[in-house]
Amino acid sequence: MITPTRVALVTGGSRGIGRETATRLAADGYAITIVYASATAEADQVVTAITSKNGQAMAIRADVADGGAAEAAFTQTEQAFGGVDVVVNAAGMMCRSAVADLNLDDLDRIYRTNIRGTFAVSQQAARRMRSGGAIINFSSTLTRRSVPGCAAYTAGKAAVEALTLILARELSGRDITVNAVAPGPTATTMFLGGRDSSTIAEAAASSPFGRLGTPADIAEVVAFLAGPGRWVNGQVIYANGGVA
Repeated sequence: MITPTRVALVTGGSRGIGRETATRLAADGYAITIVYASATAEADQVVTAITSKNGQAMAIRADVADGGAAEAAFTQTEQAFGGVDVVVNAAGMMCRSAVADLNLDDLDRIYRTNIRGTFAVSQQAARRMRSGGAIINFSSTLTRRSVPGCAAYTAGKAAVEALTLILARELSGRDITVNAVAPGPTATTMFLGGRDSSTIAEAAASSPFGRLGTPADIAEVVAFLAGPGRWVNGQVIYANGGVA
């Protein structure tokens, strides 16, 4: 296997924004490691889509919140491609419920994936990434909006923002940027699931563009931060089409 110039590890890369990001970075010449939780068929489809265009990709099934599994994913990536230059923490989950009604087991599941998972993977990145790299986490525009039913998810994303800003400073002198992308309403299975058509239409109308974002819209922002956006560091980038 030819050693690529740049290597990206993308969690949650089998679906939605993670999937689009993986294929977008592959188009820029990155070798891609897709880390996924359970969607083996979909992860394999992404690998095939990349390799069919002469790209390099592999898929690793792992629980991102398991420190040992996160470490193993980095080790396998280094063995296959020579190192890691970009990490995209796109794995996430959402559960909508009022605070008074939320099952605390659901809270634990949200925090395990969205916070612990991002932390565990970022920890490995901080230890092992090559100079000139980029860590890109995922927050949400919800951190700027008080939306009922989204307290657990929003609190988790606020924690991701705190992690992002602190890690950017902890990596001083390493030439590694750390940023978070905060999408607004985006047409993914996670966003659309369980919402009726009127709620979706209202979300689309909240943008001056009059539509939902697409995974491709978000992937373009990630590609910028992964590549040319070297002077953007320790920031939360609101990619939401102008949602107030």
